[in-house]
Amino acid sequence: MPTLLLKHIHTLVTMDAARREISDGAVFIRDNVIEAVGAPGDMPAQSADQTIELRHHVVLPGLVNTHHHMYQSLTRALAQDLELFGWLKTLYPIWSRLAGEHVYVSAKLAMAELILSGCTTSSDHLYIYPNDVRIDDEIRAAGEIGIRFHAARGSMSVGESQGGLPPDRVVEDEAHILRDTRRAIEEFHDASRYAMLRVVVAPCSPFTVSQTLMREAAALARSYGVHLHTHLAENANDVTYSLEVFGQRPGDYARDTGWVGGDVWHAHCVKLNDDEIGLFARTGTGVCHCPISNMRLASGIAPVRRMLDERVKVGLGVDGSASNDSGHLLGEARQAMLLQRVLGNPSAMTAREALEMATLGGASVLGRDDIGALAPGMAADVVAFRLDTPDMAGALHDPVAALLFCQPGRVDLSIINGRVVVKEGVLLTLDVPVLVEQHNALSRQLIRGD
Repeated sequence: MPTLLLKHIHTLVTMDAARREISDGAVFIRDNVIEAVGAPGDMPAQSADQTIELRHHVVLPGLVNTHHHMYQSLTRALAQDLELFGWLKTLYPIWSRLAGEHVYVSAKLAMAELILSGCTTSSDHLYIYPNDVRIDDEIRAAGEIGIRFHAARGSMSVGESQGGLPPDRVVEDEAHILRDTRRAIEEFHDASRYAMLRVVVAPCSPFTVSQTLMREAAALARSYGVHLHTHLAENANDVTYSLEVFGQRPGDYARDTGWVGGDVWHAHCVKLNDDEIGLFARTGTGVCHCPISNMRLASGIAPVRRMLDERVKVGLGVDGSASNDSGHLLGEARQAMLLQRVLGNPSAMTAREALEMATLGGASVLGRDDIGALAPGMAADVVAFRLDTPDMAGALHDPVAALLFCQPGRVDLSIINGRVVVKEGVLLTLDVPVLVEQHNALSRQLIRGD
């Protein structure tokens, strides 16, 4: 098995049980697994097949993105001044023209953007399936670019004629949804340790699917032992819909449909109250915090400090590239830190807490104990940011906090599953300029309706 040694690391952020930060650190990788972490003298005596010196770098576990809609990278900067429901109603007609090629190319573009921002694992929530779109399209993209991927087979089944938000032409029959979700699990899901691909059962939201589908989707997921994901309590209108249609707050709806537990995580949760936070804490239910999207759509400030204090599992997500409108996961962690401070407490979230949400928090939300930290036996997902750059100058007294306060623009080195994917800031697994050109052509076509 090939071996790789990272040595003389300026600052090594392990996120291990002791949260060690090691000066002049080293990491020894065998194949796709970390074998040793510590000082250079702690490494195996054997010579590695490849050695990389990182004297000018801060090294940390690959970041984990727990919520995205990658196809939305085709429709950035539209519906610029609308809240969630109005934004969706504006974009649904454009998205109804999506084809498989759009999903494949946009997923690759979104994955490239994530990787270059320090992300090594991502989930994606694909919930719209017009024309020939299949979950297979983005799974193929993930395999080619080399990201660790959780493909969430989303769905919408309640259109406008039934009181839902989306137009009828973009919803699916519920029997078909369950059949295709079962197919995706059986064809693609890998439950093994260090898996590069897992499948998630993910009806879109309470205002786009029936209670019956929510219950049947939960039963389907648990029959296969896969995770569950949806949107919940994203803004005030979301809560109003839940009260008017179901006669329940979102947390009660989630509980009554079987959507709480250690195998469930919900996106946004901006409007959870204290009782709902307590429910999530007791049941081990996870939350994906999407600060930039929540600000962009004026959804509010999620009570993340209270969630963390109650020991709710919280990870980060960039959310869709049409409501962010970026996919910079380190930037998302920075905004998560700053947004908790806005209400008047400058210590409401520290840089290290935000970084922990982006690594260990995300791993926990996805149900993984093999990523999110650099320790023996963990997956070899490692990223490195340069310290000798203009954006980090003046902050070398605390390079770990500087990652959040200063936010370097691009990762310098990324190793995913033991494979070097980014070297000297260049993504090695695809031709980025060609991809961007192809993506922009498809975006123009989609938006114009050509």
